[in-house]
Amino acid sequence: MNASNDPLHGKKLADILDELLDYYGGFEGLSCKIEIRCFCIDPSVKSSLRFLRTTPWAREKVESLYLYVLRQKAKQKSQLSKL
Repeated sequence: MNASNDPLHGKKLADILDELLDYYGGFEGLSCKIEIRCFCIDPSVKSSLRFLRTTPWAREKVESLYLYVLRQKAKQKSQLSKL
């Protein structure tokens, strides 16, 4: 995939996590979508980032959910522009 076409290119993991937390209303909402202990038990941004940076499967889940959220936002935006 071309870097210019990759929505994750240039995105920091901290920014991705912040956007997901905003979209899902905090760690409680995010933990309903991705069952990762760092989001469920005594969650914090700092501890979650530390875990995600060292655990490839968890990072992949978060990045995949972020791409899904981007698609949902684009779909909502296109539906609003049709009105």
